[in-house]
Amino acid sequence: MSTATLPAAPRRTPPHRWTVPEFHRLCSLGMFAGRRPVLLNGVILEQGPMDSPHGNGVERTDTVVRAAFGAGWRFRVQLPLVLSLHTDPMPDIAVVAGALAGNPGHPTTAALVIEVADTTFDTDTTEKAELYATAGIADYWVLDVDNRELHVFRAPRPSASLGVTAYYTHSVLKPGDTVSPLAVPGVAVRVADLLP
Repeated sequence: MSTATLPAAPRRTPPHRWTVPEFHRLCSLGMFAGRRPVLLNGVILEQGPMDSPHGNGVERTDTVVRAAFGAGWRFRVQLPLVLSLHTDPMPDIAVVAGALAGNPGHPTTAALVIEVADTTFDTDTTEKAELYATAGIADYWVLDVDNRELHVFRAPRPSASLGVTAYYTHSVLKPGDTVSPLAVPGVAVRVADLLP
């Protein structure tokens, strides 16, 4: 009686984990022309085309937030925000302290990050929320254009039981509600003014 030896299972090479410099290089080469890529934990994701509710929500929110913050702030719309070597979520709006002087690198933090969500709501309120919390973004908003709500995430802290950093507070605001950005607490923003 002979015994057969089974062949060893082929070794699988782990998938490539993209870095921010690699991702930005691909973007600069036009690899994603006409597309909306983001880099989350080394994985390049495509967000799909921007429909009018999303685009109008970004434009309205940008206008209202600029007025609320005033001078002394930078407003980055769908531009890089480098949270780690493997993460650049390119948020819809990032409010960064200070004036732009010279040609510094991309910012690594923001006083407020806002994502306008329709098809991306699940990712924005889970994976992106965790990444923003881990990066120490104290004030993170998700404007849900489909349900006409604003989700406000605050107080990031590590969760020992989950092994991740998460937001400790999550408020859901309706169109008639107002919210004050943590960085400019004396200003009230009406949720209805953000919605398309």
